[in-house]
Amino acid sequence: MVPDSRREEQPLQVLVVGAGAIGGFYGARLAQAGAQVSVVVRSDFDIIRREGFHFDSIDGDFTFRPEAVYGSPVECPTPPDLLIIATKALPEIDLIGLIRPVVGENTTLLLIQNGIHIEAPIAEAFPDNTLISGLAFICVNKTAPGRIRHLCFGRLAIGRYPQGNAPMTERLARLFESVNVPCSITDDVMEARWRKLVWNAPFNPISVLAGGVTTREMLSTPESISVIRAVMEEVLAIAAADGYPLEKELVQKNIDDTHAMEPYKTSMLLDYESGRTMEVEAILGNALRLADHYELKAPHLRTLHALLSLAAR
Repeated sequence: MVPDSRREEQPLQVLVVGAGAIGGFYGARLAQAGAQVSVVVRSDFDIIRREGFHFDSIDGDFTFRPEAVYGSPVECPTPPDLLIIATKALPEIDLIGLIRPVVGENTTLLLIQNGIHIEAPIAEAFPDNTLISGLAFICVNKTAPGRIRHLCFGRLAIGRYPQGNAPMTERLARLFESVNVPCSITDDVMEARWRKLVWNAPFNPISVLAGGVTTREMLSTPESISVIRAVMEEVLAIAAADGYPLEKELVQKNIDDTHAMEPYKTSMLLDYESGRTMEVEAILGNALRLADHYELKAPHLRTLHALLSLAAR
């Protein structure tokens, strides 16, 4: 095993699996910070290999040309220092089988996905590798093959799973901060995931079920705000039962912050409009299974889950 101090002197070798809007953006920023970043893509393979990624960003437009572009992780000849997993959190994806060919002895795994309680299968499959869980607070989407629009935000929160810290979290934070990407480190990433779910649980499903509305439109009536509040409060109750009590003021803070942001189509809505599978179970199903475990009713969450599951069919 190569000592951490000697590895730190060398450019970070990064492979992004699932280089869509999220994976492409954070991979590009690491490349700007001096890392050597390769990507695995399924769609847009030819144009990305030929032209790279083009970002229309509020922070200034830029292009990212990966070190290499692969159609599958198995094509990568050597294990990377850092494997960024930015695929959708979907039950039908064999994530463990997908990444196993490129996970080496010294490979750190960085999971950037939505949802709650999604890390355990990866931790169990690779118990000797450091697993970092990441939460992206960003408005970014693909507008055309190889072209990504960055509307606002960009902060990343990372932490070793299930708790604690690791040298790679410190190194990643330094790299991201060097290119003006705010990156905070938490020693309790599960709490951070619950905090994000407070926002995701209402806004993602309602954006689809209300007929394709933006974040601004979801906050345009007292009735819709009332539903959003109720869903958030149910998530707080489940989180508290799971050992992560969060402050009640988080509900109003999320609503105020969403009022302040640019009108935005959620990632779930973009998936629905494009005919892609939505992350229904990662965002709603896992939380409801915990609600069942703790004997909590969560009627608003159950309604969203039932209707969204039907829409997904």
